[in-house]
Amino acid sequence: MIVTLRDIIEVMEQIAPASLAEDWDNTGLQVGHPNWRIDKIWVALDPSDEVVAEACEQGISLLISHHPLIFYPLSAVDLETPTGSIIEAALQKKLAIFCAHTNLDSTVGGVNDILAERLGLQGTTALKPLDQTNLYKLVIFVPVGYEKKIMNALFDSGAGKTEKYTHVSFQVKGVGTFKPGAMAKPFKGRTGEISYSPEYRIETLVRKEDLSRVIRIVESAHPYEEMAYDVFATGMENSKEGLGRIGNLMEDVTLEAFAQVIKKKLGLDTVKVAGDPRQKIRRVAVCSGSGRGLFKDFLASDAQVYVSGDLGYHDGRRAEAWGRALIDIGHFASEHLVIESLAVSLKNALLKRDYAVDVKAYVQERDCFYYL
Repeated sequence: MIVTLRDIIEVMEQIAPASLAEDWDNTGLQVGHPNWRIDKIWVALDPSDEVVAEACEQGISLLISHHPLIFYPLSAVDLETPTGSIIEAALQKKLAIFCAHTNLDSTVGGVNDILAERLGLQGTTALKPLDQTNLYKLVIFVPVGYEKKIMNALFDSGAGKTEKYTHVSFQVKGVGTFKPGAMAKPFKGRTGEISYSPEYRIETLVRKEDLSRVIRIVESAHPYEEMAYDVFATGMENSKEGLGRIGNLMEDVTLEAFAQVIKKKLGLDTVKVAGDPRQKIRRVAVCSGSGRGLFKDFLASDAQVYVSGDLGYHDGRRAEAWGRALIDIGHFASEHLVIESLAVSLKNALLKRDYAVDVKAYVQERDCFYYL
């Protein structure tokens, strides 16, 4: 079976839906053609010139990075610029580049969940839940014998997902009625006669932003000329999707002791700390990458310490003033740990589809900052 870039993008959409990305972000395909054949994938943090050069040398067909290659709008592809030279190298070797950025930060099982889990947090929810996470109930009426086909279409399109489960649905058998008009081309029944059709009522959950797409996909698989369906707003919100995470440690520890635990678990020589080292810590907020954008959310929460990267001097002073604490672990350390996890998730998802694609985590990257 030939696996294309389009196929991989569909799988990545299930892992980290593009709809979860922030409005200012540029996630998704950066370089390449959706019809390119893909047989070797590397997962990395950055699409740097070093990573891209090695990927080209090793015959990799797709580089999936967390950070985007093209973040700011390009007015020209100047091959003398760093970005232009990377694009040139990728195109010459037919290396596609795809990124999952803030959508991978926000998704369940993404960067923030991995960081929170590594630090031992329990009962986590999003520090800044997504604004548009309302779930809708989609109800479809299907003639007996077609229920499995419709359910497969639903689940393949991403419907039926909750925080911890996939393929979530309910079905009950009943009887539907209809009377075809003169212009109708019914799947069964006769014009002008009332038909009684044994049908299944299938219910599942769909994200608001995915609703139109899921309906189109299911309509293409449905045997009826006009698919009968209903949509209901549930009022349910997924509190685990969004930026950052907040949760609890199993027991109280001092700020100093917690900082030492973080160093050990993340393999760091140093971390930057603000706050009383003797302060007791149990409620913890984390944010992968640059945490300054969620600093107000941290202060508005009941977390005693904020673990993130790229925190500044004035953030530390404000934390002190509020009797809180900060632990700056650096941008790289807060995100790099997701690379191996994403590679495993992608590999498992591809195996379920019988896609023969080699997936590896590129773990040789190093933080661009160092201490002397």
